[in-house]
Amino acid sequence: MLENVRIILIGTSHPGNVGSAARAMKTMGLTKLVLVAPECEIDGKSIALSAGASDVLKNHQLCSTLDEALADCGLVIGASARPRTLDWPMLDPREMGLKAVVEGSKHPVALVFGRENSGLTNDELQKCHFHVFIPANPDYSSLNLAMAVQTLSYEIRMAFLAATAYPEQLEEYPLAQEIEGLFNHLEQTLTDTNFIVPAHPGLVMNKLRRFFNRARPEVKELRMWRGILSSVQKAVGSAGKNVNKSADSDKQ
Repeated sequence: MLENVRIILIGTSHPGNVGSAARAMKTMGLTKLVLVAPECEIDGKSIALSAGASDVLKNHQLCSTLDEALADCGLVIGASARPRTLDWPMLDPREMGLKAVVEGSKHPVALVFGRENSGLTNDELQKCHFHVFIPANPDYSSLNLAMAVQTLSYEIRMAFLAATAYPEQLEEYPLAQEIEGLFNHLEQTLTDTNFIVPAHPGLVMNKLRRFFNRARPEVKELRMWRGILSSVQKAVGSAGKNVNKSADSDKQ
């Protein structure tokens, strides 16, 4: 199951942090490291600070975008320490570990970390099903990247060790690329019906993303929604044709 958990680091700027994160992962049995658009290269400092986890560094996956890194993941959790404008489904580290272990037995799980100085952007966090927040000392909550990776990796390992011999029955959830397909289809349909005006889109899609991520549709439910949207688009197209026919008839 632990092989199905990937640690994703976005825009990492210090090679030593990549090595330290690899060390934190390997001590907890995690080996899947993904770097998204890193601003540094793995070098001698990375190897030195990995302290024997150079195999994790050597076998890392490099992606140019977060969408590429998440495409085949069924559960995406973003690590965030900053308050956001929009509320999002939140997990504490223990809940995150349990959920990652349960779902990691069926599909890839991604734990996403942002840049050292600014974390994850709102757009990146909106691609996550859940956010996880480490309840550190509010008077001094300064965790570096490797510390955060270590803390959350530890919770995943503890949940893994505590798992019983009777696995929980899981529903089948869509992968990240399928969820993005739904959001694209939904936005296009709402544009077709003039609910969204391209010149003034507002926060409609942000709020809908939050709604669907909170609801967590299963595969069958997602397919149903795609069918509903297709039927709406078809009806809108038919209505437009009927209006044109009526206008032609009036002219005659």
